[in-house]
Amino acid sequence: MFRKMLGYKDESDFPNELDSWSNLLHEEDKEYGMKEYWDTVMDYTGQKTYDVRYRLLTRNAGWRWFHAAGRLSRREDGSPITFVGFFVDIDDEKRMEAQLEAQRADLQDALATAQHANRAKTTFLNNMSHDIRTPMNAIIGFTSLAAAHIDNTDQVRDYLTKIATSSNHLLSLINDVLDMSRIESGKVKIEEKESSLPEIVHDLKTIVQADIMSKQLDFYIDTVDVVNEHVLCDRLRLNQILLNLLSNAMKFTKPGGMVSVRIRQKRNAPDGYAAYEFQVKDTGIGMSPEFLQHVFEPFERERTSTVSGIQGTGLGMAITRNIVDMMGGTVSVESEVGKGSTFTVSLQFRTCSGPVRQETIPELQGLRALVVDDDFNTCSSVTKMLSSIGMRPDWTTSGKEAVLRVKLAEEQNDKYAAYVIDWIMPDMNGIEVVRRIRGLIGEATPIIILTAYDWSDIEEEAREAGVTAFCSKPIFLSELREILESPFTAEDSEKALQDAFSFHGKKILLVEDNELNQEIAEEILQEASFEVDVADDGAVAVKRMSEAEPGQYDLILMDIQMPVMDGYEATKQIRAMEDPDIANIPIIAMTANAFSEDKKMAMEAGMNGHIAKPVDVSKLLELLWEIIKPTVN
Repeated sequence: MFRKMLGYKDESDFPNELDSWSNLLHEEDKEYGMKEYWDTVMDYTGQKTYDVRYRLLTRNAGWRWFHAAGRLSRREDGSPITFVGFFVDIDDEKRMEAQLEAQRADLQDALATAQHANRAKTTFLNNMSHDIRTPMNAIIGFTSLAAAHIDNTDQVRDYLTKIATSSNHLLSLINDVLDMSRIESGKVKIEEKESSLPEIVHDLKTIVQADIMSKQLDFYIDTVDVVNEHVLCDRLRLNQILLNLLSNAMKFTKPGGMVSVRIRQKRNAPDGYAAYEFQVKDTGIGMSPEFLQHVFEPFERERTSTVSGIQGTGLGMAITRNIVDMMGGTVSVESEVGKGSTFTVSLQFRTCSGPVRQETIPELQGLRALVVDDDFNTCSSVTKMLSSIGMRPDWTTSGKEAVLRVKLAEEQNDKYAAYVIDWIMPDMNGIEVVRRIRGLIGEATPIIILTAYDWSDIEEEAREAGVTAFCSKPIFLSELREILESPFTAEDSEKALQDAFSFHGKKILLVEDNELNQEIAEEILQEASFEVDVADDGAVAVKRMSEAEPGQYDLILMDIQMPVMDGYEATKQIRAMEDPDIANIPIIAMTANAFSEDKKMAMEAGMNGHIAKPVDVSKLLELLWEIIKPTVN
């Protein structure tokens, strides 16, 4: 019966490598299985029981579990009488037990995860309660103070600035929560469009510049080996990743600390693609090894804002990781308490043009150039670019040494043909370096000021000192080529052209159901010299346009969510009107529906643009200028 259950006829039917029944036992079960059996057989008191579960090698079904039990009865002299026992195949039972155990482990893991999530969300709600109340208290308090000091213009202006700051912070909190919700529901999609890395990086720098200055942080931004400047990517999402990382770096770095951004193009991308590494580094408070394992989890913060005085939702890094994952990249972090953090994002994009031209500029072939910057990485990067266009670059990290090098070059009659000088350096600022160099070389040689900061405040002084042109850090090869190839002109022709435009005499139909929003929009538009008519809902707007004369209105600003007829339907009905001049009037959505799918719906309904509430006045006027194309004065 025993042999039959295992599928063997007799011992001669065993596999060749097995020469006894004991060798049918699984190696892991052999020791205790055989021990219990022999302990029972060798027990001359007749008191021991054999009861064990083990695996045996069957002839046709491989290893299977069996349950064997028995007891040997003996006479008083120790001679055996009977052996009673059983031998049962329990393989199916053991498999079921293993499945149940795995399910139990999974349930325990799920329970632990759910409990952790609940604790995290409870902590998040506690933090948010404080974080939302803080800017709300400021908004309410400063509004009351402004009303109480309405005749004191300077005080009111100061209160309004603080109200705007608090409002923007409150908006960022709300945006974080909404972004995380949309990511978890799968509504966020990556939309690849042709994008310029120089534009993305310079826009990012513009956004953070005010905070950098207000917190008195040293700011460094540079590029390494970036030759593909135009790629197909989701510009909005890439900007969101970098802005989240930079905002965190600034938030957790004390005044006097350092924040840096580096963009490096790697050489491991397949044909048609470019691989980039975006590194954001700070000298802030850092993170503990324990928290590093949770830094990308939703609602996680190492310290609450109550303890650290630093506000936030604990969602920024979770949003960042999710977006990086959707873009097919990776994000990692290195950090040490008290020494700062370094976040590294690796992304790969399709290229939409070849690498930047790297051939030499004939007029500059073999001529010398001097790079002056206290950051070695910037010196290295700009020096490589100058070499690629045929120049012979030197570099120094000291303003004083730069002046000495210029003296030496003049004496040796091997003069520098171009200078790239940092504005802010520890031993001598760039303006003073330029002033002293101009005293040695005269007015002909171009001198470029390179800076990560806004130069508008020092532009007049810099021009007087002899600066030929300004360039924002990080400088890209295409920008350096353009500056060196073009006559160095101080006029910003685009700005001058925009200043020449006027909205005077232009008329807008504002479609908005909320009275407060109407009042705000009217004030903004009238300040820009527009004439404004107001329609309270989409149906009124459709009626107004059906009765309008061609050219009566230059543009419609259309809210989306309105009670009688929404903005989408109103737009469709206007587009369907018989008079082509009326039907083709520019329509811009001005709405709190600010997500990418909302913009897409606006375009599908026939709109020409989209501006999100709360309205950024400069962006609104820029969009109006692009669409209306007002006449030049």
